[in-house]
Amino acid sequence: MQNRTKFWHGWLMVMSAAVMVFGSLMMLAPELTRNLFSVLLYSASGRIDGLDPEAVRYITLAHGVLGAVMFAWGLAIFLILSGVFRRERRKAWNIIALSLAAWYLPDTLFSLWTGFWQNALLNTVLAALFALPLAVLHRRTERELP
Repeated sequence: MQNRTKFWHGWLMVMSAAVMVFGSLMMLAPELTRNLFSVLLYSASGRIDGLDPEAVRYITLAHGVLGAVMFAWGLAIFLILSGVFRRERRKAWNIIALSLAAWYLPDTLFSLWTGFWQNALLNTVLAALFALPLAVLHRRTERELP
């Protein structure tokens, strides 16, 4: 791999690891997760914890399940970058780009539809951190492959 390709490949590896870490935190640190989303969505720490205890338990469950899914998605991307990318760049690129779009579009549209633009903004930042290296790698892959 050329130096620029290595850099952007490494960037994607770090991003996939960051998704796994965030997903793990959602499962292992539920209080922190609720506070982060309280600040993000309501600009007030502890707002979610101030809800009915049954609602807080359900939100904790939803965050934990979402965290597990995020961890698995990050792991899948990490493994693709560790293996398939080295042998079949175009195929690996397609898998990662399609999985990113399959998450970003419905999640962001649903966030906007339900009035939580803050989550749509967070999604856009995360998607951009993946999209930039994917765009560069796509151009490089197209030039390098027959």
